[in-house]
Amino acid sequence: AAKGPAPHLRRSRGAATVKTMLLEWCRARTRGYPVSAGGRQPEGLVWGFRGCLTPLSVQHVDVQNFSGSWGSGLAFCALLHSFFPDAFDFATLESNARRDNFALAFATAEERVGCAPLLEVEDMVRLPVPDAKCVYTYVQELYRCLVAKGLVKTKKR
Repeated sequence: AAKGPAPHLRRSRGAATVKTMLLEWCRARTRGYPVSAGGRQPEGLVWGFRGCLTPLSVQHVDVQNFSGSWGSGLAFCALLHSFFPDAFDFATLESNARRDNFALAFATAEERVGCAPLLEVEDMVRLPVPDAKCVYTYVQELYRCLVAKGLVKTKKR
């Protein structure tokens, strides 16, 4: 695993700014992903963001922090699906299937970009709210791996 802040997130303004930049990146990548109906087809479906069938009044993945926002595993899945839409059918995921969501996301990250398995599924489901430092560290590593694979473009300094 690489050391230090992710490429392009290195700034002289400090760790808080890096964390904010990474959180904003996560928000942008996951914006519009529905909290799925779990494969059921409720009335009033429309084709939504990234080709997912979406109920007209649906909740969406809402990344506000590095703890509770990641508790169902859907934020991890949405983030990865935004890069690898062919890896799995996001519309079939259920927010209450936390173990399955974490397992899918972590396996996809490891298989598709070689992201080190820094988080364990069992650790994530043991607590109702994930540890913010652990989630932040994992997302930062995922970002580094995506940059290394050329999937995230960074500004040349």
